[in-house]
Amino acid sequence: MKMANTIDSLKLDRHSFPDGFLFGTAGSSFQYEGATNEGGKSPSIWDHFSHTYPERTKMHNGDVALDFYHRYKDDIKLMKEINMDSFRFSISWSRIIPTGKLKDGVNKEGVQFYKDLIDELLANDIQPSMTLYHWDHPQSLDDEYGGFLSPKIVEDFRDFARVCFEELGDKVKMWTTINEPYIMAIAGYDNGNKAPGRCSSWVNEISQAGDSSTEPYIVSHNTLLAHATAVDEFRKCKKISHDSKIGIVLAPIWHEPYNSDSDDDKDAVERALAFEIGWHLDPLIYGDYPETVKKYAGDKLPLFTTEQSQLLKGSTDFVGINYYTARFATLLDDIDPEKPRCKTDNLVERKLADHSGHIIGNGVGSGLILSYPEGLRKVLNYVKDKYNNIPVYIKENGIHETDDGTRPREEILNDTFRIDYFKAHFEALHNAIVKDGCDVRGHYAWSMMDNFEWEHGYTVRFGLYYVDYADGLKRYPKDSAKWFKKFLERSVGETK
Repeated sequence: MKMANTIDSLKLDRHSFPDGFLFGTAGSSFQYEGATNEGGKSPSIWDHFSHTYPERTKMHNGDVALDFYHRYKDDIKLMKEINMDSFRFSISWSRIIPTGKLKDGVNKEGVQFYKDLIDELLANDIQPSMTLYHWDHPQSLDDEYGGFLSPKIVEDFRDFARVCFEELGDKVKMWTTINEPYIMAIAGYDNGNKAPGRCSSWVNEISQAGDSSTEPYIVSHNTLLAHATAVDEFRKCKKISHDSKIGIVLAPIWHEPYNSDSDDDKDAVERALAFEIGWHLDPLIYGDYPETVKKYAGDKLPLFTTEQSQLLKGSTDFVGINYYTARFATLLDDIDPEKPRCKTDNLVERKLADHSGHIIGNGVGSGLILSYPEGLRKVLNYVKDKYNNIPVYIKENGIHETDDGTRPREEILNDTFRIDYFKAHFEALHNAIVKDGCDVRGHYAWSMMDNFEWEHGYTVRFGLYYVDYADGLKRYPKDSAKWFKKFLERSVGETK
């Protein structure tokens, strides 16, 4: 592999990165597809959550979303238009196996949709990157046994994965199993912001049920076992070509010490990273949870059997990293013993500003994402040093702005801040590869288009393309899309 050129960051483009480096954009089934009642699909936990508690998703739902289910051919043309190499998307379990259980049958219409989508991508020279699970399993599995709260999910997930591999594996070379298990556990079962919206009543009184102290650990344990069984199926499947790869996708934010002279705050950073990365990556590399997580979670952390540990160890060919932002970390030492929760077990408090009032990065929109590109480089070095420089793909990276529906379209199309964000992050990524030797093989911008952003509904926009929700979901390229087109231009006669 030819290594990248070490050149002035102002002149970075696709040729600054190693040969074969993938540039892509990303989406997910619930956020994009719509057609929730079409083609044999059953309700997912997000259909249930957004319809049962509409006030928890800004009164929005995914019934139509971006209508990608019907418009994918036109949307793929837009990807090609801006010179993207790859598209990351997820499969709706509810569309493939509507009851969640293989014994009840596979929905051929759902399978055909993904076959057609993959064929269209390949016909446009865009490589599909497939995620099995991006948070939207069939609601029927939650109704029956609590979804990921039950070990029963592991075998049902194995069956679902096997169907996907057998039906689609001959044309897809890059797979990931689970998207963001940490967010899934914390947002779904600790603070209850995301489906199924479970948490302790004192965390969120709207929540109908849950235990923020124990459930995230149980869900994560079953998620990791589901991942490992899916990888086991992947490696046994005859349809999968020998050069295909499978991994998992984590979403760490980087942490800096609140006070860089404080050993307590430096220790807080290490604990934060152990929970955000190690909790879900150590088992896949080493077969067990990290000692830090064991220490602070205590007996709330389930144990792996010897057999499970063997199944987990080495069960990822690469790591997907979703990187957006960073925070300062400090020791949290005033926890109420009457209000235990997973999120505070590591005794870390996150802050936007350090002890001298310095904000960690530039922010727009709601301020949830502050641009801290150094954090991307540091995350990649952390993974390189701790996990034997395992190959990494940046599976999501991007920044949003809020839109309450009153801002003119032209203003939103002029997204200079997003271009600045990507420029800075590509510079950090380039340094991580060229100067630090991190084995990073691709970058996916979140997101191809504005979309349903979970509890925020359609009130925040992450897209390179603007979607006009008030006028037939028309797509318009933002300035960032035009910037990517130029950044990703190939030389005359150059082939992929």
